[in-house]
Amino acid sequence: MTARAAPDAIVVNADIRTMDAARPRVRALAIADGRVMAMGDDADIRALANGRTRRIDAGGRLVLPGFQDTHIHLQDSGTGFATSVDLAAARTVDELQRLLRDYAATRTNETWVCGTGWNSGCFGAHNLDRAVLDAAVPDRPVFIFAADGHNAAINSAACAAIGLDASVADPPTGSFVRDATGTPTGLIYEFAIGWVTDRMPPTSHETYADGVRYGQALCNRHGITGVLDALVAERHMEVYGALERAGELTVRVRATAVVDPAETVAGAMARVGALRDAHRSDMLAVHSAKFFLDGVVENRTAAMIDDYADATGGNAPIMFDVDHLRELFVAFDAARYQLHVHVIGDRATRVALDCIEAARTANGAWPALHQLAHVQFIDPADIPRLAALGVVTNMQPLWARHEASTALAINFVGPRRGRWMYPWRSIIQSGAPYAVSSDWGVSTLNPFPIMQTAVTRQPEGARPDDPVFFPEERITVEDVVRGYTVNAAQAAWRAGSTGALTPGRAADLIVLDRDIFTVDPHAIGATEVLLTLLAGREVHRATSFDG
Repeated sequence: MTARAAPDAIVVNADIRTMDAARPRVRALAIADGRVMAMGDDADIRALANGRTRRIDAGGRLVLPGFQDTHIHLQDSGTGFATSVDLAAARTVDELQRLLRDYAATRTNETWVCGTGWNSGCFGAHNLDRAVLDAAVPDRPVFIFAADGHNAAINSAACAAIGLDASVADPPTGSFVRDATGTPTGLIYEFAIGWVTDRMPPTSHETYADGVRYGQALCNRHGITGVLDALVAERHMEVYGALERAGELTVRVRATAVVDPAETVAGAMARVGALRDAHRSDMLAVHSAKFFLDGVVENRTAAMIDDYADATGGNAPIMFDVDHLRELFVAFDAARYQLHVHVIGDRATRVALDCIEAARTANGAWPALHQLAHVQFIDPADIPRLAALGVVTNMQPLWARHEASTALAINFVGPRRGRWMYPWRSIIQSGAPYAVSSDWGVSTLNPFPIMQTAVTRQPEGARPDDPVFFPEERITVEDVVRGYTVNAAQAAWRAGSTGALTPGRAADLIVLDRDIFTVDPHAIGATEVLLTLLAGREVHRATSFDG
């Protein structure tokens, strides 16, 4: 009989929650060739080691499978935060201007001054225009991108630099906010943002690669070992591919290739197919096609079944011709792509379900796990359809709390529909599949504040008796951990190799400084990751961890 080879590493003295129902908890595990080799108690696993085996003592702490964020803008947000001023803390015009002014003073050699992460619940057409930005930086072009990715603003120097004036028509599925004379105010919505960025100085691939390095280091620090980049095109995959070839990726990357409403079915299939064919490895693969059906509530581009309920009223269209969208869904489904669909308004959610149902009718059922990202609003009649069609709700629980953006949204749509805003518990109880994600850089990628909000439906720093945002929609720690592990692995089409800690699966795991299943829920957000392993390789170690 051939002797069993010694493991490369062992993890002992741990409380390992495997996320595998057959064997939910063990004390130790062994790693060989990047995979879990064996699991058991401390004595059994220690007996497998030899003098070359690396030993990791978890100190009795909680160990989980590495988290997977299945809706994140890793490359673009990493680049944005690495090359721009972070505006997330600004809540007033004065604060926004101060951040920009101070940043510009430290970047005197840069032609453009860029910022990212401003809150569209605090800033909009009522208080943000080119004059506001001119007062902060009058002598150079300024471009600032909102956290939600659907709004941006530029100053007068930027308008002059790119030729934006009253003569420029709104591009399809986007618009320039204008004053009474038709002159752009500097505020930009949806796909008009691309019109602007296409005319700005180009960003090098190496800068984007640095953005990936920045973003994946942040992921590893917070226990994330896998991502699904929620919007890629050719440039994104070229950058990721170069990093993969250089052995620099420290997260597993699945990607969803964006489809433009103006593309033909044949054209979109050919373009996305070329990306899928070029990237099929364990570390990097295109597995889905991305569709934006609407925008966001804050700028009134979310598509609702009934008109907005406030005094302004009105509504927003679906960004695709619905017949064309149905044809695209049928074609991509037939070619065995996952569909990844941005939906905010309840009409966008319904149209997505209708077109997925049409694809299922045309092509038959298969385990696609098509995803609806965000689902900010859903008509309760459509909740059972999620389970019936096997559609994943890709939820961002951090947003389900009392804050400026939720108050604004409920004011726009009214309390009846507001009740069905982020109804996570109702969706999970329906039996529908789900995954949990961040949508970084819309908000933090740190899973633990997201988990805390999922469980409490309160902002960070809230007291237990502070108001809860629809308390009947709170979910459990177990729910949200599953959403980041086994469910996320399924949604990313890598359930066979990741998402749980079992022999043969990848040794992607994390060691936490506290047991998030037993601590006060209001303490979950402060959790720190002490160690992150990707395929048994250390990609993060906290300075405080000596295990």
